[in-house]
Amino acid sequence: MKRVRFAGLIAMLVSAATASGSAPDPETAKMRAIVIHAYGGPEVMKLEHMARPEPADDEILIRVVAASINPVDVAIRKGYLAKLVGNFPLILGMDASGIVEKIGNKVTKYKAGDPVFAFFTLKGEGGYAEFVTAKEDELAPKPSTISFAQAAGVGAAGATAWEALIGTANLHAGQTVLIHGGSGGVGHLAIQIAKAKGAKVFATASTANQEFLRQMGADVAIDYTRTKFENVAKDVDVVLDTVGRDTLERSYGAVKKGGIIVSIVDEPKSAALEAHGIRGVTLRCTPKAGVLEELSKLMEAKKLTPVISQTFPMTQAVQAQDQIATGHTRGKIVLNIGQDPVHRAL
Repeated sequence: MKRVRFAGLIAMLVSAATASGSAPDPETAKMRAIVIHAYGGPEVMKLEHMARPEPADDEILIRVVAASINPVDVAIRKGYLAKLVGNFPLILGMDASGIVEKIGNKVTKYKAGDPVFAFFTLKGEGGYAEFVTAKEDELAPKPSTISFAQAAGVGAAGATAWEALIGTANLHAGQTVLIHGGSGGVGHLAIQIAKAKGAKVFATASTANQEFLRQMGADVAIDYTRTKFENVAKDVDVVLDTVGRDTLERSYGAVKKGGIIVSIVDEPKSAALEAHGIRGVTLRCTPKAGVLEELSKLMEAKKLTPVISQTFPMTQAVQAQDQIATGHTRGKIVLNIGQDPVHRAL
């Protein structure tokens, strides 16, 4: 009788442990990630196996398919933003795309299996990993019109372009905008957003990227190696500066009175702004679900298409960052993290 009771007690304890969530299998709880344990050159990035994150009540766990490489990733790795990011070990990556794996108890907008793209906070980041957690305000549904690689490339760059042109400059139909660095990650998306809003677009890029600017929708493509942009783009309503320094200095005179310069890399000078009767803003973009959803709508309508010029496996994260650090990347660079569900199903 005692033996039966003892066996029953053991069964009850096992059942209770299972119901409350037993410890996950050590193998399935691991993931691969690009991690840094100190600031420095590309050599500080290591591909490691580490514990898979678990979503908090207000978080979504994403199985990552692809992650984008951004210039800010290099700045974070070098320690330039040390006061704004989390503690070591750091997993880099400001944006990614993938499939919802699991949701917290308070999440209402998403469910397991949903395809999404994300833009993370500096404190959170973590896109260079097989799994990452995010809050609902950092996500939007992935449009069916684009690939996971393209979706990975639109979060940070697309949100920055939108916030600069629409959120900050209030660009609208009939206005003119000058976009510096029009062939880059932010620039090529900004051209398409501006055209979708009915604006006339002047865009600058090198000789090799002139046709690319036109393909993106630029009304006037300017080769900055051969032509001074201020001789072509005059009295524009808005300047989006992704270059800074001398380019910003020469932009004050290209803006009509009452217009605005939005720079994502430099600080417009108050004296120069006042002298020309214009406004100037330095933009530091943060995730907003509403902005990501607007980008998603444009992509669904085929008015916005992220261009991916290069893809790299996780094992070549160093080469991917080396390329973005050149400052001459056309469109976006993406890391392939996990298998595309479409390809996996074939």
